[in-house]
Amino acid sequence: MKIAIIGGTGGQGLGIAIRFVQAGEDVIIGSRTIEKAQAAVDKLKGLLGDVANVKAAENADAAAEAELLVLTVPLAAQKSTLLSIKEGAKGKILMDATGPLESAIGGSPIEYVALWDGAAAERSAKILKDSNVICAFNNISSAALMNFKEPIDCDCLISGDDANSKIVAAELIEKIPGVNVIDCGPLERAKIIEKITPLLIGLNIRNKTQFGGIRITGLPAK
Repeated sequence: MKIAIIGGTGGQGLGIAIRFVQAGEDVIIGSRTIEKAQAAVDKLKGLLGDVANVKAAENADAAAEAELLVLTVPLAAQKSTLLSIKEGAKGKILMDATGPLESAIGGSPIEYVALWDGAAAERSAKILKDSNVICAFNNISSAALMNFKEPIDCDCLISGDDANSKIVAAELIEKIPGVNVIDCGPLERAKIIEKITPLLIGLNIRNKTQFGGIRITGLPAK
C-alpha cells in the first residue's frame, strides 16, 4: 500500500514512516515544502540505509498520490494542512494522530485543549467530509516509534465511523512489531483517546522516560 505521512518531518511522523518502510510499505513523506520532506527522507535513509520504498513530496502531492494518509502535524497546523490536502484525500482513509495539547497555544504538553468540534479527529472529519477519518497513533510515543530496532510495547487505540476503514487501518498498524490495535468504537470516542496523550506525556516526564505506553488487558483474542 502507498502511504502518505502528511506533515511527516517531526519525530512522530518520521517514526511512523520508518516503521511502515520496515514493514515493506511504500511511503511518501509529506511536508509544506519539498526541501523539508526530502530532508526527512534523507534522515530516514541515514538510519535504515538506502531503502527504495520511500520518497518526498509536498503535502498536497503526497495526499493525491497515496492510497492512505496519516496526519502527524501539531494542533495549530491541523486545519490549514487538511485544507491543503482536501482534494487529494477524497475517498481515502486518513488516520489522524493530532494531539489537542495546551502546548499548541503556549501552555503545557500535559494538559488537554477542549475543542468546539469535540476531538481533533472529529474536526478532521468535518473538514474532510469525503474521507474516512480514523483517530489513531495518539498514544504511541514518538520515541518508541523512532526506536526502530525494537518492538513497541503499546496498544494503539483507534476509533472511527467506517468499519471497513478501521479493519484496513488495523491490519496496517499491526505490521509494526509489538503493537496491538484496540477498536474503541465510533469516531466520537476520539475525545477519550486523545485525552490519554497528555496523561502519558505527564507519566513519562514524571518517571524520566520516553517509552511509557498503554496496554488494554482481558479482552478476547482476535
